[in-house]
Amino acid sequence: MAAIAVIDYDMGNLHSVCKGLEKAGATPKITDSAIELAKADAVLLPGVGAFDPAVQHLRSRDLVEPIKDAIASGKPFLGICLGLQVLFDSSEEGVEPGLGIISGTVRRFSSEPGITIPHMGWNQLEFTQPHCPLWQNLPAQPWVYFVHSYYVEPEDSTIQAATVTHGSQSVTAAIARDNLMAMQFHPEKSSTAGLQILSNFVQQVRTVVPV
Repeated sequence: MAAIAVIDYDMGNLHSVCKGLEKAGATPKITDSAIELAKADAVLLPGVGAFDPAVQHLRSRDLVEPIKDAIASGKPFLGICLGLQVLFDSSEEGVEPGLGIISGTVRRFSSEPGITIPHMGWNQLEFTQPHCPLWQNLPAQPWVYFVHSYYVEPEDSTIQAATVTHGSQSVTAAIARDNLMAMQFHPEKSSTAGLQILSNFVQQVRTVVPV
């Protein structure tokens, strides 16, 4: 089975994520150990909460460089929700610098009549990288579950893998670049579509794990 390190930094919905990975056929291991991240076949960075505490917790556990090393090594890496946002340079939510792995900024939704902030509940994806491995065996415009007031704005628009529309704003819902994949929505809360996305990630891990 694919061994996936799930990073524990007190900011993630670890139980639900791990259950989803287990259903997808992987062996998740919750850890904050750099050694375990290096040994794992893949790494998943979950996240629930605010930007500044998240990056502070990652730095206090000396996890920033191990995360960068894992991505640079070529092993599959998946960020979820706040685990997507902290990969960026900065956020309008706080003052802490992000990890700077992806060039760009995390923006707050603009208030407008008829929309709620946070963007919370089910919404449909629009694929901008239709051949992204995460989207295999999914219907067009699948429904997935969001809970967020902020969204990522990458400098390089080509890494955008999917968008979502909230009010009049179409924003990045997922990114993909080589082995690095991350999404704003919660696949572990997204029913059948979410389980398929996690299964697709596990399948990507299996393609790089030596037999």
